[in-house]
Amino acid sequence: MPDTSSPKALSADEREWLATRARLTDERFELGVQAAELYPGLLKVEGTPLLSRSEWLPEKPLPLDAVKLMSVPDAPPLPRLPLDTPTVVPHGYSSYVDALLALTPARLENRSTYRLRAADLRRPAAWMSFSRGRYSDGLDTGEAAAHEYASGRSAVLREAIGDPCDPARRPTNIAISTLTIREDRSTGEATFILHWRDPAKVGHAGGLFQVAPAGIFQASGEADWNDMNDFSLWRCMTQEFAEELLGRPEEYGSELAPIDYASWPFAVAMNAAVTSGAASAYCLGLGVDPLTFATDLLTVVVFDGLVFDELFGTLVDENAEGLLLRGDDGNVGIAFTRENVERYARRERMQAAGAALLALAWRHRESLLAR
Repeated sequence: MPDTSSPKALSADEREWLATRARLTDERFELGVQAAELYPGLLKVEGTPLLSRSEWLPEKPLPLDAVKLMSVPDAPPLPRLPLDTPTVVPHGYSSYVDALLALTPARLENRSTYRLRAADLRRPAAWMSFSRGRYSDGLDTGEAAAHEYASGRSAVLREAIGDPCDPARRPTNIAISTLTIREDRSTGEATFILHWRDPAKVGHAGGLFQVAPAGIFQASGEADWNDMNDFSLWRCMTQEFAEELLGRPEEYGSELAPIDYASWPFAVAMNAAVTSGAASAYCLGLGVDPLTFATDLLTVVVFDGLVFDELFGTLVDENAEGLLLRGDDGNVGIAFTRENVERYARRERMQAAGAALLALAWRHRESLLAR
């Protein structure tokens, strides 16, 4: 790796790469809106830039536990992609992630992931199948394609990938993006959680608003026992709730032993909330960001207000990836109203998945809320 200890050590390639990266960070929202126009034949979720397929969008909210997960370790290989073009990888670096770690403040843990191979979220038998991948795979393809687009000079990688909604064309890690709604069942008033992603802390979607929690679907550690123990949408979401809303560190000690969800007090309380009906979890669909190809499972969890306050009484203002937004009353949480949904889904610098999820949740609000 080249010496980057001082600005003077940077090569012309590195300076150009950094200039493009700066444009990608500063104009990420605008570039995403423009990139959606490259795919006129693909479905756009609720009029947002998020791309999808008809089989990825259930007609009405799907109970999260109705989505069957399947592991396909012998999945066919993916096509070879041009990941090392000069536009994407400056001279002297082995990959986009290699340059990202050396030339920017971004930090990442290149853990194994559950890589999406196929999905159908329509009733009556919704399912998703996964093989295994690495976190860096998504950056070396999707974030690299976004960098390529921001450069304005090349589309070699993007054209090689083709349909971004085809998991057979590229390594497809997914994030589970969750709209968290607190509902006061005595008044019917509801609020939702929003997150601002700090570009100094994240490698993807920095500077944009997003629902919270949101996190990559992956095992909690590299030990083999985690692979199936964590192969659960709800368990992954439980970890993200603890980390993003309560500030819990990502270290679970699962390199020494698998997470015991039956004895982890927070997981027990979350499960009890769902079992009692005080919380309800739904899947609203799956979609792809047109700029970065980030692929998000769109989920909603609606909490009874009293139970939410018990679970998240120590809600943080800031976490490892950014800030939680406060509403007009100074409390964390935004009123779930048509005006606010339109504002964040249509006008603010919102990640495409978050915008689509907000719009979908508003359309399905009568099914999601108790009153």
